[in-house]
Amino acid sequence: MARHVIVGGGTAGWNAITTIRESDLGNSSIVLVSNESPYSRMVLPYYLSKEIGESHVFTASKTRLEDLNIELKLGKDVKGLDTKNSKIILDDEEGIEYDNLLIATGSSPVKPAIPGSDGQNVHSFWTLPQARAVTSKIKKNTRVTMIGAGFISFTILNALVSRGVDLTVVEVEKRILPRMLDDEGADIVNNWIVSKGVDVKTDCRVSSIDDFENEKIIKFDDGTDLKTDLVIMATGIKPNIDWLSGSDVVLDDGIPIDDFCRTNIANVYAAGDVAKGLNIVTGEREIHAIEPTAVQHGRIAASNMLGKEIQYKGSLLMNILDVFGLEIASFGSWNEEGSDKIIKKNPVRPSYRKMVFDHGHMIGAIAIGLGDDIWHTNDIGMLKGLIYTKSELVEWKEHISRNPFDIKRAFLASGSVGKLLPETLVGSPSIPEKNISVSS
Repeated sequence: MARHVIVGGGTAGWNAITTIRESDLGNSSIVLVSNESPYSRMVLPYYLSKEIGESHVFTASKTRLEDLNIELKLGKDVKGLDTKNSKIILDDEEGIEYDNLLIATGSSPVKPAIPGSDGQNVHSFWTLPQARAVTSKIKKNTRVTMIGAGFISFTILNALVSRGVDLTVVEVEKRILPRMLDDEGADIVNNWIVSKGVDVKTDCRVSSIDDFENEKIIKFDDGTDLKTDLVIMATGIKPNIDWLSGSDVVLDDGIPIDDFCRTNIANVYAAGDVAKGLNIVTGEREIHAIEPTAVQHGRIAASNMLGKEIQYKGSLLMNILDVFGLEIASFGSWNEEGSDKIIKKNPVRPSYRKMVFDHGHMIGAIAIGLGDDIWHTNDIGMLKGLIYTKSELVEWKEHISRNPFDIKRAFLASGSVGKLLPETLVGSPSIPEKNISVSS
């Protein structure tokens, strides 16, 4: 009986578990090593807003994991990997042998070297323990300052405002969402969140975070300061790969993987935030620390651990947010300099559309619009589909240029629907987790 060891209980690890079990129905050994019970990071904002309780954050109960015949090593960290003997070493020195190993250890927040960034009432918001700490500290009129105006910050804007806090967002770059939007798109979103009561400070650098009585004092390089009660650091993440230092697994800011989610070691796979996999648009190897990529990596890796030899097409870099009813999406290579592009905006509506082309193929897009505009919500999915399928749009570029908010006809005429409908990631539709059962 094959022994599959999965390190990490996040999205990638959990999807690997369910993919194995929906296929082999229990006819293999699975060992899950995780410092926490499996949970979904994507629902933490709803936990912060108190829309759900903590029990709903977890992906599966211990009982359900045992029902799936998973050997659990929870509350454990891995400190080393011996690929020659196919064995991982836990922090308590226990060795666990494997036939196949999946590294899905996720990522951790990065704090810049700012004096005081490790002080009291300064938190990150990336893991469940961090979410607990933030949630317990806020109430109505609490002054909260988020340092960093990227995707992580924006996932919790709605939750913080719904809790009635006095919110300030600070960004060192000249615009908010600098890795998701261009200047014009960011300006529309900036105006939108300011209209909802959020104070935004861009192009400013924090020099220190100090304590004064019961307050935090954020000092800036220009000599100004800001008083606040709670600081949330949202200044980036890094893959959890330090434990692999000294092993035979090749590292390059992450773990390079091939088209089967394999590392340079034949029976060692990597998935999710640690994996440097194929970008379907550029053909380069990149880390895409996003939920859809983690799902796909987990399922592809698991299928290949089962010996199915299923190749992965690559992931599409994308980010989608809903901020106070404004839907914001970006896909692919939207920031190519000197590229062939179509841009249309209406800052009053507000709406914005940018589409980037390369030889008749759409390679990137930004879409901003009100969430209750059905056309906008539908277009987000179609823009994603046009980029992912690399559909030929030469005959439709003039129409799109004249009608940038009419994507449907180009989407249908290009045959994108026919390319997407029959496609499944691993050759067959996934089975809902609740319907998976194992043989006794």
